[in-house]
Amino acid sequence: MAIEAVPSWMAGLEEEDAVFIKRFILASGSLKEIAAQYGVSYPTVRLRLDRLIQKIRIGEDEEADPYIGLIKRLAIEDKIDVDAAKTLIRRYKQLRKENV
Repeated sequence: MAIEAVPSWMAGLEEEDAVFIKRFILASGSLKEIAAQYGVSYPTVRLRLDRLIQKIRIGEDEEADPYIGLIKRLAIEDKIDVDAAKTLIRRYKQLRKENV
């Protein structure tokens, strides 16, 4: 059975993320093997996997609230710092609450 539509959590990933997922699966989830394939340390691969997990979770958050998902994605991609992201999200939620 082929996938007819790409799930939303996958649609937000970059090509290199998809390649990483494929390698991870083919390596039976061995981070040690993935580290060897990429020529990096185990902690580096672990960090990349953790960021990928965050991206997937954010993809799910974006369905519920696209603005909050965008802010979280920018923070994960180091385009804005975490403190700024928290401030923006906090203020956004406060404004939404006031307008309800």
